[in-house]
This record gives sequence, structure tokens and C-alpha cells, in this order.
Amino acid sequence: MKRVVLTVEQTVKIRDEIAAYLAKYNISINQFAVISGIHSGTLSRVMKGQQALAMNHLIRVTHAMGLAEDYFYSMYVDECLYDSAPTWRRLRPFLLQCAALMRMDCIERIVQNLLDNLLYVPLLFEVAEELFQQKNWQAASLIYENVGASEKYQHSERLALCKYRLFLISLGDDPHSNLIAATLFEGYVGKLDEVNQLDALKQLAHTFGALHKWDKVGELAEELLRLASLQYELHKGTDRTHNNEQGHVRPLYGYILYAHLLRAHVLEECGDYKSALEIVPMYMDYSWIREEDEEAQRTIAQFQEWGTANNYLYRLMDGQIEVLGEYVEYISTCENEIFTALFKIVQSANRYNWDVDHILKRFADYIPYRQYSSVFGKRNKLILNDNYAQFRSELATYYLARRRYTGDKVIMQGVGLSAKIDSEHNVIRGTISVDFEINISDIAKLG
Repeated sequence: MKRVVLTVEQTVKIRDEIAAYLAKYNISINQFAVISGIHSGTLSRVMKGQQALAMNHLIRVTHAMGLAEDYFYSMYVDECLYDSAPTWRRLRPFLLQCAALMRMDCIERIVQNLLDNLLYVPLLFEVAEELFQQKNWQAASLIYENVGASEKYQHSERLALCKYRLFLISLGDDPHSNLIAATLFEGYVGKLDEVNQLDALKQLAHTFGALHKWDKVGELAEELLRLASLQYELHKGTDRTHNNEQGHVRPLYGYILYAHLLRAHVLEECGDYKSALEIVPMYMDYSWIREEDEEAQRTIAQFQEWGTANNYLYRLMDGQIEVLGEYVEYISTCENEIFTALFKIVQSANRYNWDVDHILKRFADYIPYRQYSSVFGKRNKLILNDNYAQFRSELATYYLARRRYTGDKVIMQGVGLSAKIDSEHNVIRGTISVDFEINISDIAKLG
């Protein structure tokens, strides 16, 4: 059925609704002013059409009338946009309220109307940023998309930041969707401001890493190293840090160290363990870092831990079984490293036909992986999920090679997780090897 669009004169105003309510319950304006907590003079002017209804007054009126909080929102959009010239003092709090109550229809109408006037672009962008900080992803996305569309021919920093925020918001459990999101965003990285550019490169590296696109991760790591090093030198003598999208402070030297870590990880994934070992000292060396504060000490300590663990790890994966005992004792004191170590130990055991039953028994409680944090925040969920799926597959292979049926349950659970995250490699590997199930908790009983 065709919708009838009323003119402003035909549209029922909020004040008409209030008047009908007062008449129905025989309440005077002064009495309603007391009930609602609005000054009687203000309420009188609103009822006469001499004063616009402010957002805080709308909230009070709605509550006093016993109506749903967003009952008047569609009407309020009309009054804000058409009854008088739009004023940001009314629209900004209304947008935030609409976001809180998930009234995307109202947000979209306001945003699309306001963007006809480019003066509102930076104001709307600021609201989107506020909503992003509040993790109100749906409302933030809607505004970012519209602001980005209004600036698509400007190639501006604001456009790039809109694209970056939309990329972050869109990341989820579907690898194919993440690949599309990363590919669409990648071209905007160079237009981002310094504050976000380094984080964007790191986020892209994580996304492509979860998809096993190591050539791309290598390129991003090199660019991260180049830009972070350049910025660190440019800001020599100043206390220069970056605020990321969640407001955390990250030092520039941390990105330099992290870029080296990524470079080594790419070589590890490509099986070049000797070259990976050569890069480890690059992120363990902190002699060039000028800062000496607590943050610097914490960051340095984190990379020292990673470097020590990876020094053992790369030698182990290169077939040097003599370091296995030292590696196990080291990671036993570093809870954040235990799951990764178990994964790589089992992978190496399969490659070189080692017996590591005693290690699996010792760390059985760590096999259901946990979420860990570092100086760079929580580890990437997709990478962890992918590693866990691979670990299940490697663990099943290990037990099946020793003719232990326990492996079948392990690999079936691995296939289940792989199917959930759509990891084609692990699903295929799992389904080839398995026909039945036994509980993974039996691992603790083996050895």
C-alpha cells in the first residue's frame, strides 16, 4: 500500500499529543509542569509553538505521560528537521539517545538530511567516534557509512578513518568476510593519520595472518617497521605515543619491535626457521630505546619473554630436540606461552617422530586454550581459533600415528571447530583421518 506523506501543516505535533493527554485527564499546564519537572513557562511556550521541545524536555514529557521512551522519536525527527532550522544542540543528544535505544531509522533520516549541508559532516563524524568508543557498533557504522559516502570524492583523512572504523567493526568469525573487509580497506591505510596508521597495519596483518596469507603479512610488517621507525626518529626528543581506537597509549618503539616479531613469524610459517632465528635479536635488543619509564620497561620485558620463547621454538622446529627440555621448563613459567608451545611441540613431534607424551600429560589443563593478553592487548581471536583448530588436528595425528584411538575424538572436535571458523585446510585434514570418538580428557591419563 502506498504510504501517504503529510505536509508539515497536516502532521500531528508532539504538542498536540500533549494537549490531547491534558484534556483527557483534565490536567492543567501548571499541573503537568509539576508532574514532568519542566518549568511552567517553558512548557507553556512549547504548547503555543513558541519554543522548540528540547531533548531533555521530551524525555520528561514521555515519562510523565507513561509512554515508551522512544514513543515520540519519529515525530521528533520531523520537528527537528522541518519545523525549524536544525540545531545541533537538539540533534546531538537526540542522535545519542536514538543509538542507545537502537532507533536506526531515526538516525538514518537525520544523518541523510544533515549531510546535505557539509558543515554537519565533522559534527556527525564526532558522534560516530563517540558511539565507537561506547562500542555501539551498529549506530556508529550507520553514521560512518553515510559520512564516508559524502566524502567519497574528497580522498580525505576523515574518509580513511571512516573506512578504518568500518573495517574494525566488520571483523568477525567468517574468514571470507574478513578477507573482503581487509581488501576493501587496505587502500585507505596511507591516508590515515599517524595515530591510527600503525594500528591499522597491525590489524591488517592479524587479519591476513588468520587467513594464512603470509606474503601479505610480510609486506605489512615491512611497512609497519618503516613507518614506525620513521615516526620514532621524527619525534626524537619528544614524548610521542599513539592513542589507539580504544584509548590505550602505545609507544612508537613498541610498533618497531612488533614489526620485527611479525617478520620472524612470517618466516616461521614459511618454514624458514634459521632466518626467523636471525630476526629474534632485533626485537630483543632495546639498547636504542630512549624511553625509560614504566611503560618502556613493561614493553621491553614482554618482547624479552617472546624472544626467549621463540629462540627455543625456532630451534625446536628446526629439529634440534636437545632444546626441548629447556623450552618446556621455560614456558612452564610463562602461562601466556604454554598453549602456543604445546601446539608447536606436537607439530614438531609429528614432523620428526618424537615422543612428547610426558609433556602433554604435564600441561593437559592448558589444552582448552584460554584468552591471554599482552602489552598489545588481547591476542587476535581468529588467529587463536585457527591455531586451536590446527592444534587439534596435529594432536590427533600424533595419537593416531601411535595407534591410540583417543586421537579420533580429538580430531573430531578439531573438525567441529574448523567447520565453525571455516578453515578449509583443517576440515579436510580432519575428515580424512576420523571415523569415531573418544574423550580428549583421556590425554591426562596417557604417557
